[in-house]
Amino acid sequence: MIPEFSSIFDLLKAFPTEQSCIDHLERLMWNGNVVSPFDATSKVYKCAGNKYKCKTTGKYFNVRTGTIFDNTKIPLQKWFLALYVFSSHKKGISSHQLARDISVTQKSAWFLLHRLRYAFDHPNFKAMLGIEVEIDESFVGGKNKNRHANKKVENSQGRSHKDKTPVLGMIQRDGNLITVVVPDTKQDTIEPIIHTHVEKGANVYTDEWHAYNNLGENYNHSRVNHGAKEYVNHMACTNSIENFWSHLKRGIDGIYHWVSKDQLQTYVDEFTLLFNTRKYNTQGRFDLILAGVAGKKLTYETLIR
Repeated sequence: MIPEFSSIFDLLKAFPTEQSCIDHLERLMWNGNVVSPFDATSKVYKCAGNKYKCKTTGKYFNVRTGTIFDNTKIPLQKWFLALYVFSSHKKGISSHQLARDISVTQKSAWFLLHRLRYAFDHPNFKAMLGIEVEIDESFVGGKNKNRHANKKVENSQGRSHKDKTPVLGMIQRDGNLITVVVPDTKQDTIEPIIHTHVEKGANVYTDEWHAYNNLGENYNHSRVNHGAKEYVNHMACTNSIENFWSHLKRGIDGIYHWVSKDQLQTYVDEFTLLFNTRKYNTQGRFDLILAGVAGKKLTYETLIR
């Protein structure tokens, strides 16, 4: 087993060679029982050079096959270092900075970061929310007041999403957070998502937005009226989800500056997993993400599409 690590120095001592990285990834993904990415029921033969052969399909594979590390020439040592840095920075890291840190091109660092974000959509945090759940929506995008006069967008104030993208957040108090980028904040859009992720009968807390008007039919629904400067109403408040919005927006504004609507969900997944693993230690978060990379292959063509 590798020694525990809580710093970059410890990480480099824990994984001094490429083989040590391969061995660790195999332990996390297979735990001694190698599974073919082509047929999970097939018998597997061990070959030289860290390769395996699937008996059913006759295809060769290794621990990278079918993961975010598939079809890349970047050594696993650099991937591990990038994952450590990326998962340890609460506000994210730019591709330019990561390129300098691990000595790759900016384009490679950009693609590497997107592959890591793809792995951040982790199944461990997809369970239904219950007991006490705060629900709120926020808008991610530029502010008109910060734009030059010739770049201002007309009628984009308030809840308009002409130049902003809405994100719906649902958090169980002292529990997990689920976030979904949505096309709008209408009732017909938001309600089905809430029913999918929140257990019927839960205590649900929202603000006064009219899209939540019918939640009382399936939940114990309480509200706060932010428009009237009311932020706590007995047990009702949305302070926990508001706390996450502040982290998300500081990260996007301060580190990434701008993200496209098409890629916003992956950036939201990044901050969501960091929030959901807030009680994990550095190594626990690192291993959790590594263990979930199987089946997460992402090609450059798919990403830019």
